[in-house]
Amino acid sequence: MTAAYPLAWPEGWPRTKDVLRKNSSPFQTTFDRARRDLRDQLRMMGARPDAIISSWIPLRSDGNIYADAARRKIPDPGVAVYFIRGTKQLVLARDLYWNVHDNLRSIGLALEHMRGLERHGGAPMLERAFEGFAALSAPAGARGPSCWEILDVVPGAAREAIRDAFWEKAKHCHPDEGGSPDEYIRLCKARKECDEASAGGQT
Repeated sequence: MTAAYPLAWPEGWPRTKDVLRKNSSPFQTTFDRARRDLRDQLRMMGARPDAIISSWIPLRSDGNIYADAARRKIPDPGVAVYFIRGTKQLVLARDLYWNVHDNLRSIGLALEHMRGLERHGGAPMLERAFEGFAALSAPAGARGPSCWEILDVVPGAAREAIRDAFWEKAKHCHPDEGGSPDEYIRLCKARKECDEASAGGQT
């Protein structure tokens, strides 16, 4: 399961070299303010409220940071934000600045600009943009059970059977029913894979 600490940098996302990182930004923000603004942007774009902000900043038991922790220069100031929109698990990451709060604010502004597409009638463009931010699956060599095994249906099952199996399992693994976000995401991905395979006549 993705954790807020330590940083879970998404596979496949390029890292900024230390010599290219910026010591300052035009944002004039703090960690708490940047985090609040980011969560507001996620809420307004229809993301689930259980987004995970992952970084190398340790959190207290109440979920808040220790005093001045976010303003220290740490070896890895990267931030990755994992969230669910619809049935898709998405991720945005940033490490251009040496301060975690600046990277966090940069992600929030990126989401704000992307929402602008939707406000101006570009909902399809927004969906297309988000396709590039889908969280990647497990690395090669770490393949888990197939979509058929996750849904507990026979390979090549009809889409109706896939749908029924999905909703039956969703009753138990959905976060609102005591399940975990990762477990629900895994189930959604399995349904999508099985639907595509069934539609294509694959087994």
